[in-house]
Amino acid sequence: EGDKPLQIIGDIEFDNVTFTYPARQETSVLNNLSLKISSGKTVALVGASGCGKSTIIQLIQRFYDPDQGRVLLDGKDIKTLNVAWLRSHIGIVSQEPVLFTGSIEENIRFGKQDA
Repeated sequence: EGDKPLQIIGDIEFDNVTFTYPARQETSVLNNLSLKISSGKTVALVGASGCGKSTIIQLIQRFYDPDQGRVLLDGKDIKTLNVAWLRSHIGIVSQEPVLFTGSIEENIRFGKQDA
């Protein structure tokens, strides 16, 4: 269910987004956040624990929807997009590295055999 655009540019915009986690209604995480991220740009979300860095990523992936405001992809509200399609077009590099059993070299070769 939802739109599956044939082409995407990849521009992301937070338009006056306010968000509070359902289990912690007394603590607002984001308050009227407005942010534009152009396609192809590298962005670092930096701040103290609990300031909303992971929340921003979770909103882009639609694990949650904003209480107010909109998250846009190429000017289109992501609430109108097919969630599986949206997530299939997102790549995340976690702040916590994960290693498989074995050496660092063996871990690198999982992704690049000739490394």
